[in-house]
Amino acid sequence: MSNSILPIIEERWSPRAFSSKSISKEDLNLLFKAAGKAASCFNEQPWRFVYAGKEDTENFDRLVSCLTEFNQVWAKNAAVLVATLAKKNFEQTGEPNKHSWHDVGLAMGNMSLQAMSMDIYLHHMAGYESEKAIEKLDIPTDFEPVSFVAIGHLGDKEQLPNDLKEKESPKSPRKDLDEITFVGKMGK
Repeated sequence: MSNSILPIIEERWSPRAFSSKSISKEDLNLLFKAAGKAASCFNEQPWRFVYAGKEDTENFDRLVSCLTEFNQVWAKNAAVLVATLAKKNFEQTGEPNKHSWHDVGLAMGNMSLQAMSMDIYLHHMAGYESEKAIEKLDIPTDFEPVSFVAIGHLGDKEQLPNDLKEKESPKSPRKDLDEITFVGKMGK
């Protein structure tokens, strides 16, 4: 029995510097299949993905335009951009699915680890304009945007603006266990 976490989890990080190398359709489909294997409440699988590769200029630019200016600066260099969506209500009952964002997160966790196993990197982004994404990506009213994701092969951090070069590190700090775990109750 091992006393360490899996190396692929230890090595996972979110770069902003991407190379110009494209992602094949087969590799991209494998990433989406990994996402689709995630657990979800009542097996609803509430995740949906709107994506475009850089070679699909019109659709790629549409996705880029939904990002905040800060994210546009570097994300435009990724091979693929993805908008992650969550279905708002349960199929079976029509009731609100308060777990759908969590389930999308599980799907993206699967995708992140699958990508790392393939030497592909993901950078998840909260910096996007929700209303713009809904309009530009024709998102139906029963879905809502959760995040955007840049996907690509690792690039040279020298291509980034100076303020981002400093942040480009595979070893970002993590909170200690005593900051994130509580036995029985969270209060002091």
